[in-house]
Amino acid sequence: MDFDRYLAAKTPATLPEITRRVMFALDRHPLCRGIEFEVVSMPRNRKSKSNWTVTLQAVEPDALWEASDIVADIQEAYELAAAA
Repeated sequence: MDFDRYLAAKTPATLPEITRRVMFALDRHPLCRGIEFEVVSMPRNRKSKSNWTVTLQAVEPDALWEASDIVADIQEAYELAAAA
């Protein structure tokens, strides 16, 4: 098995699973607790490999960079599971 390819592979997850992971990750950071957000499914296209995104609302200015980094890390790890 190609180890680098294995590490770069994203784990499939449903929208509720991704929402829970984002919620728990934001709640672990003291500045990001209580941030309102929504996970939104996005259609794939040739330029973008992302198939979901997070909209952040009610973010304090001090927490914006931390919240964005947390969401980016989760986006690198998970892809939206195909509908059955």
